[in-house]
Amino acid sequence: MRPLDPLGAAGTPAQPDLNLLRTFLAVYRAGSFTAAAQLLGLSQPTVTTQIRSLERQTRRELFERLPRGVAPTAVADELAARVAGPLDALAEATGHGPRQESPAEPVHLAGPAELLSTRALPALAPLVTEGVRLRVATGLTEPLLDELRAGRHDLVIATTRPRGRTLSAEPLTDEEFVLVAAPAWADRVGGQPAAEGPAALHGVPLITYAEDLPIVRRYWRHVFGRRLNCRAAVSVPDLRAVLALVTAGAGFSVLPRYLCAGELASGALVALGTPEDAPINTGYLVQRPGTSANPHVALVRDRLREAGRTW
Repeated sequence: MRPLDPLGAAGTPAQPDLNLLRTFLAVYRAGSFTAAAQLLGLSQPTVTTQIRSLERQTRRELFERLPRGVAPTAVADELAARVAGPLDALAEATGHGPRQESPAEPVHLAGPAELLSTRALPALAPLVTEGVRLRVATGLTEPLLDELRAGRHDLVIATTRPRGRTLSAEPLTDEEFVLVAAPAWADRVGGQPAAEGPAALHGVPLITYAEDLPIVRRYWRHVFGRRLNCRAAVSVPDLRAVLALVTAGAGFSVLPRYLCAGELASGALVALGTPEDAPINTGYLVQRPGTSANPHVALVRDRLREAGRTW
């Protein structure tokens, strides 16, 4: 096979296009079109177009497109070995090379531990593999919003819409609340306390997120139309721990459906009633007004917007 000529078809050299070769080398080193675009200060479609153009010129496939990023072919390995040295030397001489020495700063994301762990962070995994760095904090909405205003975070997933105009908020997802218990407790209360009213749950231990029972009280008002007169048997500030306790048979609780969907599907938990109008809470994606100097903030924001539609 005739040796590869990166500047044109074999035997018919073309004029060198340094921009295409720079883009090729950035993709080769970054492992994805998205990460290379960030390094070069280009859009991803531009990088894709340039790589296709170079592949047409060389008449060879340079990268195998994968679900997450790209893998170089043997032809790309050969080409990179030939052009990396000259291009790096030229970049050092002119100061116009890819900004590999100055990668984007980490994106600081905050929100409820449960939603971040089960929904947001898995959705961001492809970005992490492409070079996006994350620094994640968890906590209650109001303190996190105060920290956002102070500049400690770039994005916050909030369980309520922030007050005032200093922050930009958009609806991200709706979470439905479900009254649940393990099968043994469901059998004891008949499985449908909504039909009899909350008295059917008298004597069943309540497992809750906080001592003031915010989620359960809201469910009682919305579904039963009355105040909740009950003390928690266990209060633990992590809904995943509440889920684990209820699944283990400790008692009943009210949980977001996204968090307990697997247990409901498997039968490990039972929904105690199916109200026609289940209570729903809207989560918001919050950002300080203005454009961040970190381009990866927009990547994380847009990915969360897209993924939130399926939560």
